Amino acid sequence: MEHLELFFKSIFIDNMVFATFLGMCSYLAVSKKVSTAVGLGAAVIFVMAITVPLNWLLDHYILQEGALAWLGPEYAEYDLSFLSFIMFIATIATMVQLVEIIVEKFSPSLYNSLGIFLPLIAVNCAILGGSLFMQSREIPNLGLAFNYGVSSGIGWFLAILAIAAIREKIRYSNIPPALRGLGITFIITGLMAIGFMSFGGMLTGGTEKKAKKVETVKVVKNIKANNLANNTTEIKK
Repeated sequence: MEHLELFFKSIFIDNMVFATFLGMCSYLAVSKKVSTAVGLGAAVIFVMAITVPLNWLLDHYILQEGALAWLGPEYAEYDLSFLSFIMFIATIATMVQLVEIIVEKFSPSLYNSLGIFLPLIAVNCAILGGSLFMQSREIPNLGLAFNYGVSSGIGWFLAILAIAAIREKIRYSNIPPALRGLGITFIITGLMAIGFMSFGGMLTGGTEKKAKKVETVKVVKNIKANNLANNTTEIKK
């Protein structure tokens, strides 16, 4: 249940584009065609699925305070958390180079259409944001870290795919000249972000109901305890 909740929350509620507006450079520049959007989105999913778990391992076994205790008690006091940004970016850059080599080898047309934005995944703030959110939210195990990386990548993929499909449809629409291009794209992005905010009730509603049930049970128990105490007092009298 925890994996399923994290999966849907990362895609719809904490979407990288619509909730935190990360990765907007590539989102705006490569969303003119669905084909290029799909290619870049798939690359982002792959990179996040690899880098978030790898950075989780780095964080828990090397960077955190006391993480080096497995090397011996003399290393237990070391704190390398100040190296988090450098290590995370190094991991991301390595994976992006691997993706670039694979795409150039098996799909030269996609490689040419993505252009400079494929190597720029290395500095895509959505990729780094995934690892930093994983660290700040203290995801407890490697399986959940992998889940978070994949689901966050899928969320970014859905965002760029949706805006690319809309931009292809409105290309020949009668849009006011002042809003053509990035203007209407920003407006559509804002409207989609508002729409994605409605998914927030998927997880909060059930939690509120459970909390109300727990409070009701506690009140009933207190009433029963008070009645029992009163009856015992009357019997003694």
